[in-house]
Amino acid sequence: MDRQKEFIEELSAQMVEWDVAIELLQEQAETGTPEKRYEYARAIAELQLKRDEAAEKLQGLAAAGEDEWEELKAGAEMIWDEVKAALRETLKKQK
Repeated sequence: MDRQKEFIEELSAQMVEWDVAIELLQEQAETGTPEKRYEYARAIAELQLKRDEAAEKLQGLAAAGEDEWEELKAGAEMIWDEVKAALRETLKKQK
């Protein structure tokens, strides 16, 4: 398997994991106090925005030719790190 395809598959799998984590946060938000629901709503909105940015990067990677995908890969890795950090921070706050 070539590196581009492998990288895209890894990122796609990570997106599925993020979707599941966001769904779990949404479920937790439903049972919280009004203050907690507000905190969850803000965190979830931020995570979904970052996740959508990551999805756009993933689409760009999938459509990129061999020459340009290395450049796009760096940008995708950066947004992926941002999403991971935001999700980790959100989960830590909600415990």
